Formats: sequence, structure tokens, C-alpha cells
Amino acid sequence: MSSLAHTTSDSWTMLRRNLLHMLRYPSVTVILAGMPVIFLLLFVYVFGGTLGAGLGGVSGGRAQYVEYVTPGIVLMAVAAAAQGAALSVAMDMTEGIVARFRTMAISRAAVLTGHVVGSIVQTMIAVGIVLGVAVLVGFRPTAGPVEWLGTVGMVALVALALTWLCVALGMASGSVENASNVPMPLVLLPFFGSGFVPTESLPGGLRWFAEYQPFTPVTETLRGLLTGTPIGNSGLVAVLWCVGIATVGYFWARAAYHRASVR
Repeated sequence: MSSLAHTTSDSWTMLRRNLLHMLRYPSVTVILAGMPVIFLLLFVYVFGGTLGAGLGGVSGGRAQYVEYVTPGIVLMAVAAAAQGAALSVAMDMTEGIVARFRTMAISRAAVLTGHVVGSIVQTMIAVGIVLGVAVLVGFRPTAGPVEWLGTVGMVALVALALTWLCVALGMASGSVENASNVPMPLVLLPFFGSGFVPTESLPGGLRWFAEYQPFTPVTETLRGLLTGTPIGNSGLVAVLWCVGIATVGYFWARAAYHRASVR
């Protein structure tokens, strides 16, 4: 068997392991979607009337705000699922399962790949739950088949980037406790972008940060795909951010795994 075929076979085995964990503990996926859903309900029903009126549209109020805020909530779900990958990797590293894998004829890349792909599957399920709840509370996307395909691709690309980064953070954290806290800023970043309010409404330095941080172009791209608002160059910028983050996360995670393997 060639090296590529061996790695692919081992990666599939590791993916099945992670999928079995997901099937045995479906509550984990529900919890990952739970926090974004709570924020969705909070912002739509508590703040939506005021924030929606401030958007200046024709309809105003909650009906307009749920259209605006849903892409930001989707990104929160993606970041929360990626944080779960950090926890999963940290548990494997600290509980000895990775040390056992090292004694077996398993491709090193397969262990991390299984975590990443499994997390992306879990992410897509969590995002589906969030979008389903958003529709129930009034979200009415105007996307056609092409736009939906673009939305799925964008979400998958963001999930890939954040998951590789969180896998690296989980390996570098040294403990499960640290792994649960280190990726937390990723969940909060949509608040400091265009996820909940337009960046034009933010003051000075915060506005500058919001306009140039990676979550803003991703949010604008998803919003444009789902609701038909202008995307401009946000799509290209979002893809570049995702590719850059995924590349850094991948090489960082691989290096951390190699260091752990030679100890």
C-alpha cells in the first residue's frame, strides 16, 4: 500500500472514531448549537426591536434584525464547534490515547485529520440547527441554489480554518482546562465585527478593528449570499483569511504533534 493510500485509510479510521463519539454523545452537538441559539433568541427578542429600528430599513424592528444577525450567529456556531475540537484533541493528548496510537502503525497525519474532518461534520450539523431556529423566529433567506452552495462552501471553509487553528491551540494548551479557555476569543470575535451591528456604528479604534478582523468579511459574505445584500470584495478577503488561518493552524498543529511524538 502506498503512503498516500495508507494515510487515507488511517484518516478514515480516525474519522469513524470521531463520528462514533458524536453518535454516542449527540448532546455534545446540541450543546455546541445551544449557545448560538440562545444568543439568537436573546438578540432577536430582547434587543431586536431597538437594533432593527437602528438599521434604517423599510421594515425595521425584529423582522429586519433577524435577517441581519443570523450570519453572525452562524459564525458563533462555527467557532463553538471548533472550540470543541480543541477540547477533544487536548483530551486525547492528556489521557494517553495518542501515546497508544504512536505504538501502532498509524499515520501521524491521520489522527489530526480525523479530528478536523469530524469537527467539520459536527459544525455543519450545528449550523443547520441554528439556521432552522432562525427560520422559526422569522429569518427568510432569499438565496437560490447557487447562493446556498456558496454558503455551504463558505461555512465549510471557515470551519476548516478555525478547526485547524483550534486543534493547534488544543495541542499547545497542555491541559483540557486550558484548551477550554484558550479558543474562547474566537467565539466572541463576531461581536467585535459586523455580526451584530454595522461597523459604521462603532467608535474609533473599535471600528477600525471590526473592519479589518477576519470575521467581518466572512459575515458580510454570508449575509450577502443568504439575504442578497452587496458582497463587494468581502468574498475574496474572506477566502484569503480562511486559507491563511488554515495554513498556519495546519503547520502549527503538525509541528506540535511531531514534538509530542518524539518526547
